[in-house]
Amino acid sequence: MFQIIGIVMLFAMVFGSYLISGGNLGVITHALPHELMAIGGAGVAALLIGNSLPVIKGVAGGFGKAFAGPKWKSSDYRDLLSLLFQLTKTMKSKGVIALESHIERPGESSIFSRYPKIMKDHFAVDFICDTLRMMTMNLEDPHQVEDAMEKQLEKHHHEALGGAGALQNMADALPALGIVAAVLGVIKTMGSITEPPEVLGGMIGSALVGTFLGVFLAYGLVGPIATRLKGVVDEEGAFYRIIQSVLVAHLHGNAAQISVEIGRGSVPSPAQPSFLELEEALANIPAEA
Repeated sequence: MFQIIGIVMLFAMVFGSYLISGGNLGVITHALPHELMAIGGAGVAALLIGNSLPVIKGVAGGFGKAFAGPKWKSSDYRDLLSLLFQLTKTMKSKGVIALESHIERPGESSIFSRYPKIMKDHFAVDFICDTLRMMTMNLEDPHQVEDAMEKQLEKHHHEALGGAGALQNMADALPALGIVAAVLGVIKTMGSITEPPEVLGGMIGSALVGTFLGVFLAYGLVGPIATRLKGVVDEEGAFYRIIQSVLVAHLHGNAAQISVEIGRGSVPSPAQPSFLELEEALANIPAEA
């Protein structure tokens, strides 16, 4: 919502001030199609040249993510903590054997099946199951497990930030591409140097639209969207950090409820469930689960 409001304000303030000061919008609208083709087309071409297919897909999906915001809501963090509570409690009270069926076939697990949104996130499920599987193989050194989890998180986060990084690089290139478009306009003007001054003035004005458009798109649209996308990815990454916090706390010998309370402290403040909300969620877990 705020992103849409911001875009509306951006256009209203920039073009409104231009019109109020007596500017002729016709000069811009006349030059806009071919200047946008040169700058926007070159920007997209540079994006394709400089990035792999997964990153390009990340850019395409990143626009929707930037406007929609993080996919994990307060209820999802509560569900994650409840899931981890059940898994660590099962491991502590019933032993490794009771846990194996859940982590080997999470799709058939009575524990995992209670949380369908988390089940749709393959990295989250694999991250939990792979870590617990290491624990069942007698890798019980908390520092080794934490180090292994940290490397997985760093790799995943680096890949998730590919789209935001590519968008930021595109934003950095747009002002220069605007200059390229403007120089082409000047070259065209110089080729018509014998024309009357009013014609040359219009041609120079059209050429300068290229510089304006490159800077406007870079700092008004593409750059802020890249920043927003990076923020969303960073916030979504906190979801996986909670998994690390809880499982490492479990390896340090804490009770299941203490482990998830440690994890609750890592939840981003806007989505953090209160102590009582989490306690109520844990109390409502069916006994057979």
